[in-house]
Amino acid sequence: MLYFTRWKALAVIATALLVCLCAVPNFFPESTVKTWPKWAQRHLVLGLDLQGGSHILLEVDAKSVKKDKLDQVRDDARRTLREARIGYTGLSVKQDAVEVRVKEPDLEKALSKLRELSQPLGGILGSSGQRSLEVSDAGGGLIRLTVPLAAINERIRQSVDQSIQIVERRVNELGTVEPLIQRQGLDRILVQVPGLQDPTRLKELLGKTAKLDFRMVDSAVSPDQAAQGRVPPDDEVLMSAQAPKVPYVIKKEVLVSGADLTDAQPGFDQRTSEPIVTFRFNTSGARKFADATLRNVGQPFAIVLDNEVISAPVIREPITGGSGQISGNFTVQQANDLAILLRAGALPAPLTIIEERTVGPGLGQDSIEKGELAAYVGSILVIVFMLVTYRLFGVFANIAVAINVAMIFGVLSLLNATLTLPGIAGIVLTVGIAVDSNVLIYERIREELRAGRTAITAIDAGFKRALATILDSNITTFIAAAVLFYIGTGPVRGFAVTLGIGILTTVFTAFEVTRLIVAAWVRWKRPQNVPI
Repeated sequence: MLYFTRWKALAVIATALLVCLCAVPNFFPESTVKTWPKWAQRHLVLGLDLQGGSHILLEVDAKSVKKDKLDQVRDDARRTLREARIGYTGLSVKQDAVEVRVKEPDLEKALSKLRELSQPLGGILGSSGQRSLEVSDAGGGLIRLTVPLAAINERIRQSVDQSIQIVERRVNELGTVEPLIQRQGLDRILVQVPGLQDPTRLKELLGKTAKLDFRMVDSAVSPDQAAQGRVPPDDEVLMSAQAPKVPYVIKKEVLVSGADLTDAQPGFDQRTSEPIVTFRFNTSGARKFADATLRNVGQPFAIVLDNEVISAPVIREPITGGSGQISGNFTVQQANDLAILLRAGALPAPLTIIEERTVGPGLGQDSIEKGELAAYVGSILVIVFMLVTYRLFGVFANIAVAINVAMIFGVLSLLNATLTLPGIAGIVLTVGIAVDSNVLIYERIREELRAGRTAITAIDAGFKRALATILDSNITTFIAAAVLFYIGTGPVRGFAVTLGIGILTTVFTAFEVTRLIVAAWVRWKRPQNVPI
């Protein structure tokens, strides 16, 4: 155990040195680190509890997801029956199902066609035989299409996954550093933005669905007629986004949707100098927009965002370039925020803020100071204990522990991990675990000496026979850390990450670094007695 080849010794030293060097950027100002090569800019990011910032918990509107799912089933049923040339009446959404009535001769054909809409649910649910739609004969020519709970939950899960991506794009557009965005439970999203002290703008960005549509204004129906309830079935009344609120009669047919946008940028109108948002469509959107404007020259069309009319300009000439602009008495920040929303895309369902916290930088600094104090006091007591108990071998253990802590910071920096207050607690606990490994080795050496072995054979046997015990204890602790990481959330995960990394570096330093130091000392001194 005490024999190291030259290449193995160099490999141990190089590994420890390189990992420790990864922690170096944390000791330099941010402005200095940014001038370094990209690969050398990795560093620790202080979490919300250390740096301060905003904590928001969002919930996906499950009712909206369910309504959209049922509306989609209704539209699919209408399309399927029309393509099959099956006459029907009373197609509508009733409670948790879609109902449609067909004539008895067409009943079996209709059931067969509508059952084609049902698909196996993906993932684990798919293997259990559950399907996305249940089609049944309710009697008297009435067909009921029911969406099971499993399909609704699957749609909610998909909506959360899509929302996380969109929320991440929106938050990143704000220029914040290392935001934490993750799922919590079935229908919730946790957003933590360190360093952001005013969450108002963040809430405005996250709270908007940002569903953009381009539709025609129905000039044949006046707002007064709409106010009297005389609205055609293909129209709806929407209000303007800006005050004073003005009603518009808008056709339900969507000419072009926001999904066809490829870019949106804030800017200024060259004639009026007012803030605007310029946009550009993809090829499909550009073609649809050109066709719509070509057919409706001289007619007003509406730009609708989240069921509010931003503006309703008149089409003076066909717009064939695939780009345009949105104006609506915006401020500079409103134009910039709208561009962010359009670039990030529309949320699949509304998000509701159910929890909000703001951590001030003063509280974060107090947490850092208390955490540092705890780390310093704990480390000093451990160092003193090892020196008093094991003398020279205590010095070896303290050197190994210092390298161990430096390696933990190096690995965390390499991963661009976020350091939280529980993370600091995990590092302090790792110091104790690392020392515990050395204690097991040294106590085993003492037992070998009491058994009459020579100094060198006792040291060799101490390392060899303590290996199994140390591995067992660290593996069980690592399993606990892994469970905490996968089941826990937020601060618990931060503790689990530092503890897990600390266990891996502890095993390395205890059995490679400490053993290399002791082996070098034995080779140099050739001791007859062990000062332990």
